[in-house]
This record gives sequence, C-alpha cells and structure tokens, in this order.
Amino acid sequence: MFSFVVAIVSFFLTSAQTEPVVDSSYVAAVYEHNLIPNPPGPLSRRAALQHMKRNLDIYEEQAARAAQQGAQILVFPEVGIQGFNFSRSSIYSYLETIPDPQQESWNPCTEPGKYNNTEVLQRLSCMACRYNLYMVANMGDLQPCSQKTDPSCPPDGRWQFNTNVVFSSDGLLVARYHKYNLFFEEAFNTPPQPEIITFDTPFAGRFGLLICFDILFHEPTVALVEKGVRQLIFPTAWYNTLPLLDSNQFHRAFSLGADVTLLSANIRLDQFKMSGSGIYTPFSATYHHAQQGDPEEGRLLVARVPVLDPLWVKQNVATEEMMMSSYNLPLQILDAIKESSYTPPKTGSSVPSSSTTFISSMMCDPFTFVLLNETEGDVEVCNGSFCCHLQYRQLTQNSSKELYALGAFAGTHTVDGCYALQVCALVRCAQLDFTTCGQAVEEAETKMDFMLEGKFGTRYVYPSVLASNHVMEEPEYLKKAADGRVIMKHSNMSSGLVTACLYGRMYHLDYDECIALE
Repeated sequence: MFSFVVAIVSFFLTSAQTEPVVDSSYVAAVYEHNLIPNPPGPLSRRAALQHMKRNLDIYEEQAARAAQQGAQILVFPEVGIQGFNFSRSSIYSYLETIPDPQQESWNPCTEPGKYNNTEVLQRLSCMACRYNLYMVANMGDLQPCSQKTDPSCPPDGRWQFNTNVVFSSDGLLVARYHKYNLFFEEAFNTPPQPEIITFDTPFAGRFGLLICFDILFHEPTVALVEKGVRQLIFPTAWYNTLPLLDSNQFHRAFSLGADVTLLSANIRLDQFKMSGSGIYTPFSATYHHAQQGDPEEGRLLVARVPVLDPLWVKQNVATEEMMMSSYNLPLQILDAIKESSYTPPKTGSSVPSSSTTFISSMMCDPFTFVLLNETEGDVEVCNGSFCCHLQYRQLTQNSSKELYALGAFAGTHTVDGCYALQVCALVRCAQLDFTTCGQAVEEAETKMDFMLEGKFGTRYVYPSVLASNHVMEEPEYLKKAADGRVIMKHSNMSSGLVTACLYGRMYHLDYDECIALE
C-alpha cells in the first residue's frame, strides 16, 4: 500500500553538487491499472466495446483525478483497455484502424465521422480534451494490406499491431507507435521495421515512445536515447522476475543508466505478478509496488519533474558541459571521464586464495557465484574473462542469519527472449543453502555497506539497489571509468538488501549471438 518518493542527494562526485538548474518543470502522471480481464473466446464488436468501456470508464475517472492534481501528461499501461492472451482471431473485434499522424491530421473527438469503428479512439480523444491533458494509451491497431502490393502482408490481409496512441490536450491524435519487440503475443505482428517515434509538447518538449519488452533492446529504446531523446513514455504489462528484473528495479536502473526520464505505467494483476509503476528521473523516483496482501486495485502517481529536452530548455554549450560533468549518472556519456579519485574503504580481509566458486541458475542464466562467508570482506568472481569485485560489510539485524553471494555472468540470455549480457549481482540467497542462490527473494533483514565493481565491454550499464519488499535505494556513488570499469558504492541502508546489480547490455552482440543460436 506504499508509494515512494525518493530524491537523490549524494549521488554525484562531490556532496556539493546538486541537480542542475533547468528552465522549467512539468507535472507527469502514470496510472497502474487493475485490469478488468477480457472474456474468453472471440466476441462481437458490440461485446468487445462493452468490455473495453468498463476499463475506459476507470481511465476517465483517473484522468479527472490527474487533472485535479495539475497533471499535464498522463500515461496508461499496456493492454489496459482490452486485456491480453488473445489469439489473432479473438482480438479482431477489439481492433481499430489508427491513421498515421505523420501523414494526416485527425481529431477523433471533433471529427468522429471521419472513420468507422473508432469508438475507442474517440473516447480517448475526448478524454484528453475534456481534462486538458496530453494522454498516452495502448490499444490494438488493424492495418489492411495486400500481398499483391506488399509481399510481407500476412495471409489474412491485415497487420495487427500492439500500439501506443498519443493525444494532445485538445484531442488531436499526435503520435502512433507499433511495438517492435513482442513478448509471446500471438495476436500481433512485428512491424517490418522498428519505428522511432517522438512527439512534441508545449510544456516539456520532446518525448519518445516504447512498450514493455522494448526496453531491453537497442531498437527503439536506445536508438531514441542516442538521438538525444531524454524523456520516454513506457506503457507496460511487466511480469516481475526477481532477483534482477523486478519492474521498479529495472525501470529505475534504466533511468539512471541512460540518464533519462521514464514514465512507466504498469498493469496490476496479481495472478501474473504484475505490479510496479513509477515516474523516474535522473534525480528522483516516485513509484509504487504492491505488497503481498495488498488490495488488488489501481494506483495513480503524480509528480513534478524537470524538463530534460535540451532543445526545449535552450541550454547553451556551457550549460551542457556543466551538466555532463556534474551528472555522475549517464554511464553511456562518461567514457571520457578519467579514473575516479575515490578510494575504496579498507576492510578486515582480502580475497581468500581458497575462495570456492559454484554455478547456479539465476534468471535462467548460469551465473558463477562466490559466497560471502564473513561479515565483512573482499571477494571476486569471474565468469570467463568477465570479473566482478565486491568489498562489503554486513550489518546483521536481530541476530538473523542470511546467506549472500556475488554472481557474475557474461553471455547470451536465451529464455523468453535473446539478448547479450554482462552482469554483476550481489544477491540474498533464498535459504542457507548455496543451491538457492539466484532464486527469487522479496525480503531481507541484513543491511550492507558495499562497493560493487565490474569491468564491462559495453557503455550501457544499468545500476540498481533493491531492498526488502521492493523498496529501491539510490546508490551513494556511481562511476564509469574510461577503461570500462563501473563502480557502485552504497551504505546506510534503510532496510535489508535483496539485490545490488550492475546490469550490462551488450546490444552490439545481440544479432550475431542470437542468430548463432537459431
């Protein structure tokens, strides 16, 4: 039942440095929706509209609440209108043909007769207009095609896409994005080419669009960031997978590692372990994650955040240089920064020469682990030539006994997706048995001061510190050196440590590694 607001205070090279001053801020809102699931089997258009109306009625209530709190942009989750687990045929009645805003201008609220069977688009457009909000929703798009003119057209003569739609505050359809990285979505097609879609607002400049599984891949997510887009809209139906890819954990880590604002709206559906939404900036995190036993209900989050679009705030070169030297967050742009003057704290022991490593599965990947057998120490573990180093001091609470291990993995993840990784992770084991290291854990009592370090072959490294009961802590210190070393230091934890992770994505290896596995 708790929502959290976390401000980063001592996250830079010196304690005197603070968030750079920008010209403006805006109020963002995300809604975690307690989905009313779709009935089984194919429905008539009328029945599908009746079902979607029940979810849209909730959207309307939340849009009104967001507007009352001053929100200027509101994001709803993936599949929040129609539900999921459709077949290609059973979703048909839920689909609408969404015109391309880059090709034509259309306001569904004021021009409802322009296209047939667009009731959902009309409802969303009028909602945005009524509450004076930029609004992002997710729905299904049907685009007719012919194999005579398009050989890639599906045999049934239509493309079906998982789609984000964006409406301006006067109801104009301003952006449409088709999800590129599908996650076992039989109902939808992958677009022939990845789409890099942005839209502009009068209050914060440019935003980019992505959906759920997209966040793990170069296209479109990192492609947007590399084009200078620093404000990302992220509807998701995220299945929480501890210990490394809990929703808040990874979405916050991506915001820090990529130096972006991420507006993340998730579904709340306990049977599928779906929960966790947030408004993440490089300087703060406003988020919610349901706890076991919480009522299964939606949650609206609203926060004022700084504008990050450099063109909108008209930053000059001097300001830009100041920001890049002050932020110690955007790991991908810090390659030129020299090795930190930070000296790790001394500990009472060194790496034992007899350290025993073992292999255990974590997130379906064979991590190499070493146990933390002492209350403080200095350990290292390698997976092939990739090594992770940890200095630590445990602060055991109430004489509790918990087992921790340091794990390393460098390779290609191949379960429920294919992508190349380098990961350093300090994890609490599920039990006092080393074979449970790497299993999902939600609670911990042992606090820990630590410095975690790895030398990565990628500049895309996403840092996280996850404490007991899905509470995120902001690392006190982050650094990426010119030689690829990434250092994360943290102390004075508020609750027990579940996971501390440096999650490196080797995007440049994805194609070759995954093709080789086919």
